[in-house]
Amino acid sequence: RREYSISREEQDAYAAESHARAIRAQDGGLFDAETIPVTVPGKRGKPDAVVTTDEHPRRDVTAESLSALRPIRSRIDPEATVTAGNACGQNDAAAAAIVTTPENAERLGLRPFARLVSWGVAGVEPNRMGIGPVPAVDKALTRAKLTLNDIDLLEINEAFAAQVLACAREWKFDESDMRDRFNVNGSGISLGHPVGATGGRILANLLRELDRRQARYGIETMCIGGGQGIAAVFENVNI
Repeated sequence: RREYSISREEQDAYAAESHARAIRAQDGGLFDAETIPVTVPGKRGKPDAVVTTDEHPRRDVTAESLSALRPIRSRIDPEATVTAGNACGQNDAAAAAIVTTPENAERLGLRPFARLVSWGVAGVEPNRMGIGPVPAVDKALTRAKLTLNDIDLLEINEAFAAQVLACAREWKFDESDMRDRFNVNGSGISLGHPVGATGGRILANLLRELDRRQARYGIETMCIGGGQGIAAVFENVNI
């Protein structure tokens, strides 16, 4: 945050937009095909409840309402800006994906969404852990012989708004990039970060969004606590 001069106002505005995008996607049914209803057994004679949508996205979130939240580390850092509102939610979830060969998919009557083109893992100084996606994406793109200009959609897990904005600045993304191809249906801040399932959740949405748009390349990337980043490039096989 300090290194990239990212203000509290920028972080709260980004977080509010993440919620707005997730709500639009929910209302438009964009998550329906990738979401499996879960039945929660009723207790003490109450009927079972069926959970069909993610609980975390909030309709009432605005940058103004987020500005009222106290920074998490305010007692030890008077300049702290990260709050519960501009950081990811800690949610329970599960995700699954089928990885197979084209031949086996055909044999099973499955329609593949994409192929894994390349991937990259990188390490950075632990105190800069949020910037890990930048060198990881660079490695993945180099191996794929592509550039960011070739990428139609980029999904980065929103650990913190400040972290996401720092990566976007390193990538020199402008307003149109942020609007048209960057976390277009929300991410960790609005949908939550269920550790162990986040990668699958992001991938499910990324590949379906590529399919809807008939776009070719997408990147999924995440920072990792301790100073790492991971990224993967996928290609739509249906265009």
